[in-house]
Amino acid sequence: METIADRPAEPTAVRTDLGAIFVSLELSRSSWVVTALLPGGERMSRHTVPGGDIAGLLDRFSQLWGKAQARTGRHFPIIVIQEAGLDGFWIHRALEKHGIESHVVDPTSIATSRRRRRAKTDRLDGETLVRALLAFKRGEPRVCAMVKAPSPEDEDRRRITRERKVLICERVEHVNRIKGLFFAQGIRGYEPLRRDRRARLEELRTGDGRDLPPHLKAQILRELDRLELTLAQIKAVEAERDAALAEEPQHREMPATAKMLLGIKGIGPEFAALLWSEGLFRHFDNRRQVAAYAGLAPTPWQSGAVSREQGVSRAGNPRLRSTMIQLAWLWLGHQPQSALTRWFRERVERNGGRLRKTAIVALARKLLVALWKYVSSGVVIEGAAMTPKAA
Repeated sequence: METIADRPAEPTAVRTDLGAIFVSLELSRSSWVVTALLPGGERMSRHTVPGGDIAGLLDRFSQLWGKAQARTGRHFPIIVIQEAGLDGFWIHRALEKHGIESHVVDPTSIATSRRRRRAKTDRLDGETLVRALLAFKRGEPRVCAMVKAPSPEDEDRRRITRERKVLICERVEHVNRIKGLFFAQGIRGYEPLRRDRRARLEELRTGDGRDLPPHLKAQILRELDRLELTLAQIKAVEAERDAALAEEPQHREMPATAKMLLGIKGIGPEFAALLWSEGLFRHFDNRRQVAAYAGLAPTPWQSGAVSREQGVSRAGNPRLRSTMIQLAWLWLGHQPQSALTRWFRERVERNGGRLRKTAIVALARKLLVALWKYVSSGVVIEGAAMTPKAA
């Protein structure tokens, strides 16, 4: 009789001797799918809880505790994993408040099979999350990327700059809509952002010499109402931002470190508040972590004799990344004598004036690292000009 060596008769069981109940949450608006793996078991169980029902979720956990204790005679802790998404971090905080170890994972960091078209169901996703959590707790490197949840204070503080960004986009939409309506009537040169916008509206005539049609004029007036409301809200948000920058620091409040950024020529209140609230308030161990958080870290491609760079990863905070690229362009004008500006010019000249966009991304990465060193350790950027107050 022929035997086949090194081939188990049954699939190898998932290692569950880590002394815990592993649970994954698949979250949706209507329901939460709870996938659990109990100690000593090989099959995962699935349960459904109404969406948003924390009490029902904790009751389900109590049932899992009781089932595991009845099976093994021991009491095990519960470890939960969920994907970062629409629900934010409130479930994570609620679980930690009840003494349950909780993890939030970046869903794009979990490896998936590329052998065929990917099948996606709540059952498969729940089991994949549990396996990722098992590997993470076993200490396997780079199995997934866990999200570090910000504190409620840090999360609330960043809303100021994010709301301003939304309002600026709304302002652009209203201005473009008004200009488009006028352009269709042969009217050019009208600026909705000028203070005399309503007075000028009464003087306008169409390109063929007619008065503004009544319905068009009524629509423009309603657009101006919405535009003026948006402008008033932008002023209110900016006043709130400036007040936050002017406050005295208390524990982890923003002003103490953000004020240091205001001391650098070319960095105003908006840049200072955004840089601090979107990234520099966090703790980083080294410059690579800083660049990676902003998605400005290079991505290598090495295979055999081939070794090249694929550009930045773009895997980090998109708001921080776009802000740093804008600041890098402004840095060239406001800080012409700094070492970073000289480095940029020398690199562009070496390439014959080409690849300026590639070089500006590299400058943004260097500048972010330099600002991190400045706010965390007080290392002044070489050759950077300071504002008169800071000097």
